[in-house]
Amino acid sequence: MNKLLRSSSLLLRTRFQTRHHSSDGRTVTLIPGDGIGPEISSAVQQIFSAANVPITWDVVDVTPVKYPDGKFGIPPKAIESVMKNKIGLKGPLATPIGKGHRSLNLEIRKVFSLYANVRPCRSIEGYKTLYDGVDVVTIRENTEGEYSGIEHEIVPGVVQSIKLITEPASRRVAEYAFDYAKSNGRKTITAVHKANIMRLSDGLFLQCCREVAEKHPEIKYKEMYLDTVCLNMVQDPSRFDVLVMPNLYGDILSDLCAGLVGGLGLTPSGNVGKDGAVFESVHGTAPDIAGQDKANPTALLLSAVMMLKYMELDSYADKIENACLEVIKEGAHLTADLGGTAKCSEFTNEICSKL
Repeated sequence: MNKLLRSSSLLLRTRFQTRHHSSDGRTVTLIPGDGIGPEISSAVQQIFSAANVPITWDVVDVTPVKYPDGKFGIPPKAIESVMKNKIGLKGPLATPIGKGHRSLNLEIRKVFSLYANVRPCRSIEGYKTLYDGVDVVTIRENTEGEYSGIEHEIVPGVVQSIKLITEPASRRVAEYAFDYAKSNGRKTITAVHKANIMRLSDGLFLQCCREVAEKHPEIKYKEMYLDTVCLNMVQDPSRFDVLVMPNLYGDILSDLCAGLVGGLGLTPSGNVGKDGAVFESVHGTAPDIAGQDKANPTALLLSAVMMLKYMELDSYADKIENACLEVIKEGAHLTADLGGTAKCSEFTNEICSKL
């Protein structure tokens, strides 16, 4: 069996540029989220308790509150908790469509300056997809681009949206990507862009990547158009190692890569900033099955494993990760989205039994 598919390899030695030394009693902010969020968050808490992980959860509600500008945003108490603890775990959050509603997912990244989104996508032994041996990491600039939310109506029926790209943001995510590659034994970084069309904005992003690449000659550096990467990725994912890109491209490509290994329900995610990090499940809130004990907690659990490694609680991280992957490999207690009939609680209990 390919070594990439061994149970201990999914998040093996995942390292981050910014580290926080842990100690017993470390407090972590927990944002359960909407829909199935409370159920999968509870499952993670149960598994952490079974593994005797030395952390305390500070559970906060992020139900939007109305601010003086008339828009809804994160409650001050939630902001205070993350600011104090410097690290958080977040379930899925729903974003109402329409005027007056900010995306809370986006706002959390901006408020805490979580400038790099890291999404490792690796094949899981025992869960067969069309692709074997996938081992790709997407690193996405997380604070600007089209997601800056700068748009206005010029005249009725004509809306202009502005893509914001800055040198400081581009440079720091490029530096993060190269530091990540070096720390994790990665050999190649591909900068993803559309500078043939957006010559100034994507051109600036590429220039920053090139300048950082010159400082790291031990890492092979390439540049590819977004559309070409998407084409090549579904033909042969093994062509790629670490990819770094602006915000919107990262949103699209990271989901595509998740699809190669089984979907968002199996894919962990971390948002890393200078002074802290928030880890999250990136799938939807699945309101149609909320409260029915049918949810799959794997994505949030593996995100929590990433969090533990960020906190240097590696032994706990490895133990939980191995237990989760062993349950998936055995195939007897899989939730419906993984092709099984088990309830969320049954899947969770089986993981706990292996700790």
